[in-house]
Amino acid sequence: MKTRQSAHGARDWRPEVTPSASSYPLTDSPFSASDTASYLVQCADPHSHGHAVRLLIERRYAWRGLHAGDAHHHQTRPDCITLVASSGKEVFGTVTLRLDGPEGLLADTLYGDELAYYRQGNARLCELTRLAVDTHHNTKEVLGALFHLIYIHSRLIHDSTAVVIEVHPRHAGFYKRMLGFTEIGGEKTCPRVNDAPAVLLHLDMRHVDEQIALLGGTGAGRGRSLYAYFLSREEQDEILASLNQGH
Repeated sequence: MKTRQSAHGARDWRPEVTPSASSYPLTDSPFSASDTASYLVQCADPHSHGHAVRLLIERRYAWRGLHAGDAHHHQTRPDCITLVASSGKEVFGTVTLRLDGPEGLLADTLYGDELAYYRQGNARLCELTRLAVDTHHNTKEVLGALFHLIYIHSRLIHDSTAVVIEVHPRHAGFYKRMLGFTEIGGEKTCPRVNDAPAVLLHLDMRHVDEQIALLGGTGAGRGRSLYAYFLSREEQDEILASLNQGH
């Protein structure tokens, strides 16, 4: 195990490559910080994490008055990676990355024209779905860990150039303010979440590159940018090297 000191406090992690049901490389990355207990971010195992992930998504969606739909559908798709943040048997954070391909993205159902515009410009798209974090934990820290490992898989391993996400309009401000997303698709009714309203947000990965280089691992600007909760470039590069070595 290697230890890095950052503004978050001591952060311990050990990049490992372990078998994945999705066939993609993954990493088990333990984090500890001054204001949260040590926890693990890893690729979800449908057998050991599936039920907990489903319950977390259903609980967090229901808290917002939304219906989660098929919360476990993506965990065994070859074009998807589901990450979980957990401590012991408790899963308190999850997000799924879907890579663009012949079947397209879930957002194509409502925003096919908008996505076609970017594909015509040779964009390599991916999307985030099934994001849920238990607010009993440091939400920004957990999101920073999940999003950075999503970035490593999507941008650095699979060469994605942009990420999209469908969100409720009342949550769009957080993604714009904290991560730099822009709105590219206006409000529509989303049947996957009980006909709730949704907007489509887009993030150019070049912006993520810049923000990680500027803020990753520093703790600077807390409250103004989620990138302060990302890993440092040094930590990122060590995890990436370990993944590439085992792939």
